[in-house]
Amino acid sequence: MKLALAAALAVVLLPARGAFAADDLDKVLRKLDEAASIFHTTSADFKFDTIETDPVYDDDEQTGVIYYERQGNKFQMGAHFDKHNKKPSPKIYTYSNGVFQLFEPGINQVTILTKANKFESYVMLGFGASGKDLQAKWDIKDLGPENLPDGKTTVKTEKLELVAKDPEFRRNLTMATIWVDLDRAVNLRQELHFGATSTRICVYTNIKVNVPKSIPADAFTFNTDHKTQINKQ
Repeated sequence: MKLALAAALAVVLLPARGAFAADDLDKVLRKLDEAASIFHTTSADFKFDTIETDPVYDDDEQTGVIYYERQGNKFQMGAHFDKHNKKPSPKIYTYSNGVFQLFEPGINQVTILTKANKFESYVMLGFGASGKDLQAKWDIKDLGPENLPDGKTTVKTEKLELVAKDPEFRRNLTMATIWVDLDRAVNLRQELHFGATSTRICVYTNIKVNVPKSIPADAFTFNTDHKTQINKQ
């Protein structure tokens, strides 16, 4: 479930700043509305670091490529993992047609999360989501602009602190902090807090927005065979 909640969502940070006034947040959200209105596709390299501090410290790293696509009200996401703690460990996580699926080719198994479709708007977090989308689901605090590196360039982002309005969702994800490129409606970084002792840091690089042919035909699917085991949760 943590993968689903993260999915759809080495950075040098400036010092954190206090929350901005409400009119500043309104300007940020309106600018995000404009960028989201022309958003269609995104591809990006990702690195997910899941840090557990209790009962013992553990840092678990996963890398791969992620894809997002929006066509009207239709939204799809595909996360193609390639390495786990720098060792090959392929798997594919998809959200399409209202269904979350995890395919693990090593054990030839598909896990279907049958009750997770209500979290679609949360999976869209920061990738094509408009200001109105965020306001509908989150209580938002604007922490101001920060510049983040992306390869050889620096990108201006807005740092937003989000707390889910849905108490059921908030029991899983207590708070999220995102660094949003307001011109493209994408995240460069997310920090997802699953309680007091578990945090996932998501860093996105090589981001391509609305680039033709950047979304492969198998971005939101995977190949199975007659031996594939199906596990519904």
